[in-house]
Amino acid sequence: MSATASTPPVLLLDAAQVAGLMPVADAIPVMSDMFGALARGQIHLPLRQIVRPPDALGAKGMLGMMPAFLGSAASGLPVYGAKVGTFFPGNSAQGKDPHQGCVLLMSGETGELLAVMNAAEITGIRTAAVTGLATRLLARHDATRLALIGAGHQAHWQLAALAAARPLRHVRVASRSLATAQAFVDKEQPNYGFRLEAAGSVEAAVRDADIVVTVTNATDPVLQAGWLAPGTHVNLVGSSTPRHREADTALMARAQLFVDRRESTINESGDYLAAAAEGRIGPEDLHAELGELVIRTHAGRTDAEAVTVFKSLGMGAQDVALAAALYQRAQAAGVGTRATI
Repeated sequence: MSATASTPPVLLLDAAQVAGLMPVADAIPVMSDMFGALARGQIHLPLRQIVRPPDALGAKGMLGMMPAFLGSAASGLPVYGAKVGTFFPGNSAQGKDPHQGCVLLMSGETGELLAVMNAAEITGIRTAAVTGLATRLLARHDATRLALIGAGHQAHWQLAALAAARPLRHVRVASRSLATAQAFVDKEQPNYGFRLEAAGSVEAAVRDADIVVTVTNATDPVLQAGWLAPGTHVNLVGSSTPRHREADTALMARAQLFVDRRESTINESGDYLAAAAEGRIGPEDLHAELGELVIRTHAGRTDAEAVTVFKSLGMGAQDVALAAALYQRAQAAGVGTRATI
């Protein structure tokens, strides 16, 4: 038997197949299991590598490589995996997702390639699912009013995750323009029983919110501490590089800070690095990683009146964990294209 004949077929999943196999609400427990495994040391997770060409070369985006190894206790089967993805901020103006690329899944037992999956859909689903998980763990139990800041590609998934995480009653949406926010509201309102409303500014959206989610490409803060009521929970999702930030320094200094991973935060988060450079916060102010809340080695919110912030950066382990779960669902359902390469 030839080497080619003994190689298992590779599963190919496009964006629609990923979405059909893994609704955002279903991805929340997958992310919870992943963070618990990370906290227990069952995942090996190097820092992502970013390829950012010099401005003089005229590159319009950047390339990221995010690898991880998940032991069988973390994913049901031992797997290596990596997201090889690009981030092109200008895509939004063309109606395209800024996140592109693929997620690769390899056997942890033989190293053989198992699957290639659409990275944009996986990124959107897993990012939103982590927001939903953080909100379940950190927002007040009576939180029902959401402010969604940003109406781009991520907003659709984020709204679905927050609706799964809390019994929302009212959502205000703010974007760069009122027209953009209104268009998002008009598109999404038929999908939900609670009211969506376009807000004329970020301040107007967040003034009486219980939960705030920011999904912007901002390089300067769009969210100010003084706008938030006591007890608000904030998810900072859009800024994922040292050059980007969504929260002002006063908010970072005021809040109880929670992160997906400390190492990533102190190396990659513009929100953290800017406030740290001003001497307002340091590593000791990062209360806990999300995984510590999942396995209950940290209590999370300590005061109903405290403002809590979850800084989401994203990790390769999230992509690989979701890909492993998708692989198992696709195999059971017979979904996807299979090719020998």
